[in-house]
Amino acid sequence: MATSNAASQQFSPQDLNRIVLEYLNKKGYTKTEAMLRLEAARAASGADPPRPRDDYFTATADSYAQAYVLVRSWVESSLDLYRPELRRILYPLFVHSFLDLVAAAESASAKDFFDTYGKEHELHHPHDMRILSTVTSQSHIKENELAILYRANKYNLRFSRTTFDLMMHFLDEHHQAGGKIALRLINSYINMEVLAGARGAATSEDILAEGEGISGQHDKSLNEYNSQDVKLGILPPEESAEKEMEAILADEDAKSSATCAQFGSTDSSSLVEEYKKLRHASSSDGPSREAVPLPPMKGIDFQVELRTVKDYRRRLKLDPQSALPSVCMYTLHNTHDGLNCIDFSKDASMLAGGFAESYVKIWSLKGDKLKGPGRPEKDGAGMSSRRMISHSGPVYGVDFSPDNRYLLSCSEDTTVRLWSLDTFTAMVAYKGHAHPIWDVAFGPFGHYFATASHDQTARLWSCEHITPLRIFAGHLSDVDCVQFHPNSAYVATGSSDKTCRLWDVQRGQSVRVFAGHNGPVTCITISPDGKWLASAGEDGVISIWDLGSGKRLKAMRGHAPGSIYSLSFSQEGTVLVSGGSDMTVRVWDVKKSPCIDTATLASITVAAARTQLAGKEKPENTQTDDHLKAFHTKRTPVYQVHFTRTNLVLAAGAFSL
Repeated sequence: MATSNAASQQFSPQDLNRIVLEYLNKKGYTKTEAMLRLEAARAASGADPPRPRDDYFTATADSYAQAYVLVRSWVESSLDLYRPELRRILYPLFVHSFLDLVAAAESASAKDFFDTYGKEHELHHPHDMRILSTVTSQSHIKENELAILYRANKYNLRFSRTTFDLMMHFLDEHHQAGGKIALRLINSYINMEVLAGARGAATSEDILAEGEGISGQHDKSLNEYNSQDVKLGILPPEESAEKEMEAILADEDAKSSATCAQFGSTDSSSLVEEYKKLRHASSSDGPSREAVPLPPMKGIDFQVELRTVKDYRRRLKLDPQSALPSVCMYTLHNTHDGLNCIDFSKDASMLAGGFAESYVKIWSLKGDKLKGPGRPEKDGAGMSSRRMISHSGPVYGVDFSPDNRYLLSCSEDTTVRLWSLDTFTAMVAYKGHAHPIWDVAFGPFGHYFATASHDQTARLWSCEHITPLRIFAGHLSDVDCVQFHPNSAYVATGSSDKTCRLWDVQRGQSVRVFAGHNGPVTCITISPDGKWLASAGEDGVISIWDLGSGKRLKAMRGHAPGSIYSLSFSQEGTVLVSGGSDMTVRVWDVKKSPCIDTATLASITVAAARTQLAGKEKPENTQTDDHLKAFHTKRTPVYQVHFTRTNLVLAAGAFSL
């Protein structure tokens, strides 16, 4: 059979090598031939190729300081137009320069480097700096969770094309003066996303830029990851239960009308109308009933729904401009620093606390007696508080069920306990986590609950099963807080890896990642309409996220440096309250656009850092314009804030000596 010349043409290995080398030389790869000859010589001799050596074994300790100072000096001398954006490169360069020195067994040089330049980052990264200061040997890099987090994952940064080109050009020009080390650190540990368009068009210039930090996503960009479809509307009510509920409300309306007619008063709206507003708002894009299997409603569920609708009708309608919420503060004395967590019941009748001494305590907020088993209803016996003992370790989280009949508690003993508030005894112990559990939360319908643990997972449970239904794995560090979406189809988590995630309950997968905090996320909450997520943490900043797009809407500042412990939305979702370690309850206008542009805000915070480094008096904390009011306690860090169904704010904490 005849074949064509093109098909029959054969190339020798030498010809192929020559063609490849000519092509690479044209593209500027001039050292390729020398490397190929070296590899061929090694192969011919049969010697094993030498093991690769990282640059930090050959670079001197002084060269890291030289490289860091080179970049820092250039950044600080840059034009004001680019400086806020360029400053974000300094922190990851500092961290990996320090870790390289520790890995090279240069402990003394690493300590000098940390002590000399670490103070520049203490204002914005106090948590990380505190932990990194304990890393002093090569073994620590393999054992320290934060060091492992930074070495195993790339630090995400976003730059405009102009800023990125300026930096790369500068480092290339100063290759011998420290640019080589900086470039190696950037290539190895920093993921730079270059944005199209003008500077600042697609991202924030603030130090706390959206998407900055370690998000744990490697297969696709954060924007692609956050474009997954989600259904955030309210879960539609079951048809038969809805009709029965409307009949109950209609009977209540009739009784109310008769009473009003007797006393000559009128009511503003019927309970049926309020129920339709409450249950049908934004239900068009909600999940189906099949996506969230729930048991049929019982008599107690209809009673709870009736109380909810009545409270909803009586609520105070808040206006950030004229009508701010009232705050009722509860201070717990003589806790001896043993109180770890607090929660209010949904009807604001009880308060629960979890203690380091392994017990849970319940208080009545209305002065009623909490009767135990075997107590007659009218014997007058009972106490206004009850202590419940079952855990074998400190209790870190408590949560009341929507019907106020049960309480969940989680502990260092790796279990969750379900308590009956009729008998004040433990009914079930749920086991599945292998490490301490930091938080627990009931679902909005009471059938499901979720937990957050030191084992870097969150888990979904049913009260009727003692093993978890779903395991949500993806965070890179402890999962510190957990919250259900109002439609019960999603679970939100906050983690020590400085990110929040939204998980699909049906699939058990993460559908949103929110990155932008400079410290561990300690508390989260979702707006009643299910559209927004608020998160806060040890960086003292509150971020508002759009769950639909995954974008950060704004960052709110006002708390003094330190942790924010709790967040709560008003019933309309227009006002947010927060409580923290600065012993204040603060009120925020959620929908007001920030008036301070992020570049100005970054300049203010950098100036504050310089003032602190100069040894001057600590500067006043910067407040954004959406900060409405601050309620100060005397000496009580605020552990919990809670909007009741009537828009009264309840707050609680333990008195600090």
